[in-house]
Amino acid sequence: MKTSLKTGWYVLYVKSSHEKKVHQLLQDNHLDSFLPLVKTIRQWSDRKKIIYKPLFPSYVFVNINSSLDFHKACSVKGACSYIRLGKDYALATETEIRRIKLLLGQPDILGIETNVKLPKVGEIKTITYGVLSGLECKVFKVNNFSKIVVQIESLKQNIIAIVPSYYFE
Repeated sequence: MKTSLKTGWYVLYVKSSHEKKVHQLLQDNHLDSFLPLVKTIRQWSDRKKIIYKPLFPSYVFVNINSSLDFHKACSVKGACSYIRLGKDYALATETEIRRIKLLLGQPDILGIETNVKLPKVGEIKTITYGVLSGLECKVFKVNNFSKIVVQIESLKQNIIAIVPSYYFE
């Protein structure tokens, strides 16, 4: 069973805390790779230090154009395997990579983090952002990672709105 290899941005799973090393080794091997880093401040008892942490821990994006690139990237020291979704390899689109780069390149956007934890259906949440700030609502339905459908009952009406998850506390 031979599958054709698609070109694009593959997600390479790497050993814990080896993201920067693998990224550098990929570039040393003339492979186009992308490691999204976010600036954070680490607090110790005697000092603070600015460090750059991977936005997606244990993941490095690598642009694969041939089967040789595919195998060369996976053979880099610290690389484990490619992420799979079912039978297919996980591929990030060029648009997604461009959007991540654009988001990380904005100096006025702070506190970037990833989170896959979603509120549960039936949970009571308080909106903390935007014009609906302070309004309590009940999570009615969870669609995906970026949108949540809520039922707002405090107005004595059943209002259903699609609200981004970052609006909640």
